[in-house]
Amino acid sequence: MTLEVTDLRGFADSAAAELEGAHPIEVLRWAGETFGERLCLTSSMGDAVLATLAAEAVPGIDVVFLDTGYHFAETLQTRDRVAATLDVNVVTVKPELTVAQQNIRYGQSLYARDSDACCGMRKVEPLDRGLAPYDAWASGLRRDESYARRHTPVVGVDARRDKIKVNPLACWTQADVDRFVAERNVIINPLVERGFLSIGCAPCTRPVQLGEDSRAGRWSGSEKTECGIHL
Repeated sequence: MTLEVTDLRGFADSAAAELEGAHPIEVLRWAGETFGERLCLTSSMGDAVLATLAAEAVPGIDVVFLDTGYHFAETLQTRDRVAATLDVNVVTVKPELTVAQQNIRYGQSLYARDSDACCGMRKVEPLDRGLAPYDAWASGLRRDESYARRHTPVVGVDARRDKIKVNPLACWTQADVDRFVAERNVIINPLVERGFLSIGCAPCTRPVQLGEDSRAGRWSGSEKTECGIHL
């Protein structure tokens, strides 16, 4: 699909209006029919909800996973379970520098001193490379996850990468997710049962306390709410 950015915006707005409130399966089927092999999804492997839906709607779809080098062991185990059990193709993308190389070049624990720089090298740049072969990508963003995500469209534009961004779960609530997980016995990262409701890199993620939104455990103690891949 080759459209100018202005055309992408109009295309996305029209699709978003048409698909608002549609079941994620319907959204994913539309995306698969529209973009074919130029569509992928991304997953942080907190759960396999989106991957499970995509395996049904677009069998064999590529699932891009960013291996930052700082993941919990449980997250990597979840990735491996998804790859082994679902009809998807997991594509693992790594940063250009290993953690050890980054420590040599920028000093130990960069994430504690400049989390934006660390995320830029270990998430944003790898995702840029990982998404390069595709015209559209699907994410698991939901409006109820945080105040900052309350206006997430079902179909939008990733203007920085000049791609369509599909958010099939945008209209779902946590209750919808929980119901789907129970009905389909969806793979869940074991850390979720320990209160990690949004799972990122181990040094920058803590369990969520009662009454907090699901993103509160990310970069706790700072004003940061996003790593940059969704900005």
